[in-house]
Amino acid sequence: MYKVEIKLKNETGLHARPASLFVKEASKYSSDITIIKDGKGFTGKSIMGILSMGAVKGDMLIIEGKGEDEIKAVDALKALIESNFGE
Repeated sequence: MYKVEIKLKNETGLHARPASLFVKEASKYSSDITIIKDGKGFTGKSIMGILSMGAVKGDMLIIEGKGEDEIKAVDALKALIESNFGE
């Protein structure tokens, strides 16, 4: 298992467009991806899971990967969030 903690900095949080980009990126990897917010885990490859999280600017998230490409997957998702989803 590999995980990183990151602060959500984009103005709109994980609304539809960023959530879609996150799922698209997470789906490139075979590892299981979980996003943890306030101690609750959400499936990183599910658009509904991510949207139901209700993540907003300033929230601290943990991205956790489990599988053969977990480091690549988590680092790519961290980079996506750090880029503010291109917004």
